[in-house]
Amino acid sequence: MKSNESISRREFLGDAALVAAGLAASSTQVGRAATPPKILNFNANMEYRRLGKTGLMISCICLGGHWKRLDATIPGLFKKGGGWMEVTDECKAAFDQNRSEIVSRCIDAGINYVDACAGHEIMAYSRALKGRREKMYLGFSWYEKESRFPEWRTAKKLLQGIEEGMRDAGLDYVDLWRISALTEGSQHSANEVEEMISALATAKKQGKVRFTGVSSHDRDWLKIMVEKYPEQIQVILTPYTANSKVLPTDSLFDAVKQCDVGVLGIKPFASNSLFKGDSTLASPDAEEDSRRARLAIRYILANPALTAPMPGLINAGQVDNVVKAVQERRQLDQSERTELDKANAETWAKLPADYQWLKKWEYV
Repeated sequence: MKSNESISRREFLGDAALVAAGLAASSTQVGRAATPPKILNFNANMEYRRLGKTGLMISCICLGGHWKRLDATIPGLFKKGGGWMEVTDECKAAFDQNRSEIVSRCIDAGINYVDACAGHEIMAYSRALKGRREKMYLGFSWYEKESRFPEWRTAKKLLQGIEEGMRDAGLDYVDLWRISALTEGSQHSANEVEEMISALATAKKQGKVRFTGVSSHDRDWLKIMVEKYPEQIQVILTPYTANSKVLPTDSLFDAVKQCDVGVLGIKPFASNSLFKGDSTLASPDAEEDSRRARLAIRYILANPALTAPMPGLINAGQVDNVVKAVQERRQLDQSERTELDKANAETWAKLPADYQWLKKWEYV
C-alpha cells in the first residue's frame, strides 16, 4: 500500500481493492515475529490484525478518541458545564501538547489507528497528526452531524456533515467513515437506514473516504446491518468490555465472521469504572489499576473476531501499559480469571446511571 501522503482521492477505490485482494488470504492475526511490508507503522513488538474486508492490517490496540479524566492531570482543563470534551481557552496549549505526546507515544509503539467520534475529537487529532498522517489511520465520526439527530438523517445532510467536518479539520480524506447511529431504546426507520447507506456509498465513490461502517450500542441492529449491507458495512464499532462474552448461538460475531467485517471495541474499561484511582500516575491505586487494564486487554484480545479494543489514553504510562498487555501471555490463568471477575463485579456495581446500558453488552 502506498503511504497516505501519496494517496490521492482518485486512487482510494483502486488501492482499497488491491489491499483487500492482497490480504484476503492472510490470517486474522499477524505474529510479532514477521515484518509484513503492507503494515502501516509496523513495530515488531506490536501485534496486527486484519480489519475485515477493508484489508487494512491495524494494531490490536488502537487509540480511542476520548480523554476523560485528563483534568486530573491538567487542572482547569474542562469548561464548566461543558463536559469532558470542551477545553478552556487557558488550557488549550497544554491539551494540544498532551494529545500530540500521546499520538507520538502510540506511533513509537506501532499503534496505527486512532478513532475520533465527535467534532472536538476530530479537531484535536487532526492537529496532533498534522505532518504525520502517514503513520496512523484515522477513523471519523462527527456524531453531532450524523444520524443520532433527526435533522441529519438524509443522505444529503450526512454528506454535508462530513464535508463540513473535513473542511474544518483540514482533512483531504478519511480512512474510515463510520456513522454514529442511535444508541439504544429506539431504531432507525428503513428509510433512514437507506439514506445512511447511500451517504456512505456516495462518500466512498467521491473519494472522500476509503472505507465505511457504522457504530451503535444496539447489538440486534448491528447484526442486521452487517448481513444486509455487505458493501458499505465494512467495519462496526460496538461496546466490548472485560465482562463481555460471546453468545453460544446467534452471536453478533457469527455474522461478523461470515461477512468478514472488522470490529473495533469501545468502552474496554467500562468508561473507567474498572479502575479504583483517578488515572493519574501519582494515584495510590495506579499499580493495581494498570494491572486491571492489562488483564482486561488480554481478556478482550482472546476473542479473535474482535479486531482491536480502543481505550482512551491520557498519559504515556497508559500507552506503555496497554502495549505491555499485548506482549504478555494472552490466556488468563485461574488466579487471573478470579482477579478479573472480582474487578468486573466492582465495575458493574459502580457504573454511573448514564452507563447502565453497558450491562446489556455482557453477552454479544
